[in-house]
Amino acid sequence: QAQVVESGGGLVQPGGSLRLSCVVSERIFSRLTVAWYRQAPGKQRELIADITDTRRTTYARSVMGRFTISRDNAKNTVYLQMNSLKPEDTAVYYCNSRPNTWAWGQGTQVTVSS
Repeated sequence: QAQVVESGGGLVQPGGSLRLSCVVSERIFSRLTVAWYRQAPGKQRELIADITDTRRTTYARSVMGRFTISRDNAKNTVYLQMNSLKPEDTAVYYCNSRPNTWAWGQGTQVTVSS
């Protein structure tokens, strides 16, 4: 089964930026739609962005215009560039295929606070 490793999270002030990475050990990575999700304390995990094999992207309304998803198939990696971060973006961020076929990774914590 594919293994997923997310990284790049941290503590950032409101208005700041972070770039998350997700490396996946998946043989057919380039053929799959890959997505970023997040889970805030006390809330359900939510889909925030995805990117298809043809690099078509979609975003949740809450992050549209601030976050950008991209992928590097040569590195089996998907990225999430997050700009203009807000305190409500605080969450653990995960990546997975869409539909979800991989085991969930540990995620990476993003905390937006002054």
